[in-house]
Parts: sequence; C-alpha cells; structure tokens
Amino acid sequence: MPIKKIFLVSVFILTINLLLACQENTANSSTKLSKTCAGENAQFSIEFFKTNNQGKKSERGINHVIIFNPKSPKLDFKVNVGLSHKLYAKNQQGKLLRNYIPKQFNQIITDGNSQLNGQRPLAAINADYIGTDDQPQGLNISRGVEYSGAFKNRRSSFGISGGKPQERKATIHAGRRDNNILNYNLVGGNGRFYRQGKFKDICQDLGELACKQVTNRSMVATTSKGYVILLVNDLKANSVIETSQLNQELLPDKFDDVLEEIARNNCLGKIQEGMLFDGGGSPGLYYNQKIYVENGGAIGSVFLIYKISK
Repeated sequence: MPIKKIFLVSVFILTINLLLACQENTANSSTKLSKTCAGENAQFSIEFFKTNNQGKKSERGINHVIIFNPKSPKLDFKVNVGLSHKLYAKNQQGKLLRNYIPKQFNQIITDGNSQLNGQRPLAAINADYIGTDDQPQGLNISRGVEYSGAFKNRRSSFGISGGKPQERKATIHAGRRDNNILNYNLVGGNGRFYRQGKFKDICQDLGELACKQVTNRSMVATTSKGYVILLVNDLKANSVIETSQLNQELLPDKFDDVLEEIARNNCLGKIQEGMLFDGGGSPGLYYNQKIYVENGGAIGSVFLIYKISK
C-alpha cells in the first residue's frame, strides 16, 4: 500500500477513536452529573452545604444551606415550640395544654419534645417569632396539633403536608390552607419575598432596622419541582472566614441571586415561594449532630427533619 494511503487510513482511524473517546467521556460526564445533581436524582432526600452570596458552593461561604425532598420516604417532619410540659399534653378535662416558656435554639432542638418516635432530629431551623408573653406569634402546627399566636391568620407560614411520603407537598401561604392535609406541620414566619414565582425586594416592608442593620437572616423557599431550600446567613462568620462582596450581609435585593443559583446548580427547578423566618438574634441551623448557627435569642418554634432508616 502506498505511503500516502497508509497515512490517510491512519488519520481516519485516529479520528474515529478520538470521536468515540469524546462520546464516552460525554456519556460519563452526563452520568456523573445526573448522580451529583440533587434534583435529577430520584433517590435524593437531603443535603447540607455552604454557599457565598452568589449561591455557589464554598467551604468559606457564610450561607448555611439545607435542600431536601419532602416526598422522600427517608425523611419525616415535626414542629416544636417552647413548652413547660410534653408536646400534645392535655389536662384532666381533655383540653390541650399550652404553657409556653422561652427556649433558645439549642434547647428547643434537644428537649424531649424534639424527638419523633424516640429519634433525635437530623436537621432543624429556627422559625416563628416569639412574643413578650413567650408565645409563638404566627401559625404553628405540629403533626396536626396547633400552637399558634395572634398573627396566625395574617402572616405567612411554611409547612409540609401529611399523608404518604410520595403525596407530601411543601407550601408557603398566609393562614391555614383550604385542604386540611396541608395543615399538618406548619411554622410561622414573616416577610414574603416570592409569590407564585415572582420576586419582590421587601427592604421597604421590613423597615430600615431589619433591612440594613439587623441582618442575620433565616429563610425558606419552595421550588417548581417541589423541593425545599432552607438558608441561614451567618453574618458573625464573616470576620472569621473572609471579607468580600460574596460573603457580606445578605440584603433583601440579593435574596433571589443566592436562592436562584442554588436551585439552578442543584436542578431543583424555579423558585416559587420564599419567606423569612425570625431574624436578628434568633437564627439557628442544625444538621447531623452539629449546630452551625445559633444567635442566642428565644424563638417561637423550630422546624425539624428526621432521617428514617428502613
């Protein structure tokens, strides 16, 4: 065979091999992506990570984030409030007891009422505001039992419905839901910044103090695919970790930047609803036996997540 033909054949074979290798690498990359992108993984239940204010994962980030799938059979949920007695306890006349006492985050996630079927929570986030009477202010319902305050019909709340795991739904809504199964586990909040997929800068609604001065944030968002994002911005970590525009206080006009990037990077769908929990001295976040954020103030309620082993 002439040298020119041998050369052409060799180039052809080399080209074919390169194309095949490229296809294989692309397939491997796609497989890897599908395994690592939470929203595309049918087995995904819950994950914790940190991000900067652009929503990008970073070990040096000051946003502590939990994303989870409410429909996962590996998870269960509960709400706890500060009580001097057992949750769901009744007096001799069968009336529900509601003797409230102030409790900080570390207390309310570790007392006996924080357990579900004898199991400690895997994760927790602070939720409702607490009044001067030590009572929660918003709508709080723990596995169908209500512990609510004066603003339960006016303020928004976050919750996970009852029913079979595959039927669970995450909601953010003002007052009780029309479908009672949605009123199973609810925690109060205030400051709604997403409604039906539309973002609003709520700085003016919050006022100067809460918007630009008392900026420790605790929030929740739901997505079009039914996933939930919990986020606590820990401003105290800023001086320890680094000072940059990506790790500053999270102001209301930037809520959409961080949440939408988290949703996009983890294949969770579009942000549909978003709401603040109590901020300032109240934010707390716990995951897998470690408290990542705690600011020391008494809180009205906590939302608890449990890992179910089957």
